[in-house]
Amino acid sequence: MSVWKLLTGVVKPVTDLIDDLHTSDEERLQIKAKLFEMQNAMASQVMDYEARLVEAKTKVITAEAEGASWFQRTWRPITMLTFLFLVVCDSFGLLAFRLAAEAWTLLQIGLGGYVVGRSAEKVIPKVTEVMRKD
Repeated sequence: MSVWKLLTGVVKPVTDLIDDLHTSDEERLQIKAKLFEMQNAMASQVMDYEARLVEAKTKVITAEAEGASWFQRTWRPITMLTFLFLVVCDSFGLLAFRLAAEAWTLLQIGLGGYVVGRSAEKVIPKVTEVMRKD
């Protein structure tokens, strides 16, 4: 669920309540405007937090990639290639055993985290830059 939808889901019931109260149109508009300002500020803070989080993760991965030992630099790709090998073998029935459900869950988390993490590293800085311009 997006941050914007989550915040809208919180703000909408409040604005509906404001509409039901016996206040003037001007008061309702002022209160709604203030709520939407707060909603935008909260969304901006969440996006900044996510950008800092991705930046921190990027620094960790960069430090590993520039590490002194060969194993430190390559453990992530080796792990993902091992998972890929196990999945291919399991799919063709080449393993003496079937992969457990937990192994598939771990694989999904690993691949999902890797793909989403790489995408977020590229997208979030651009999104926060655009939001700061507004």
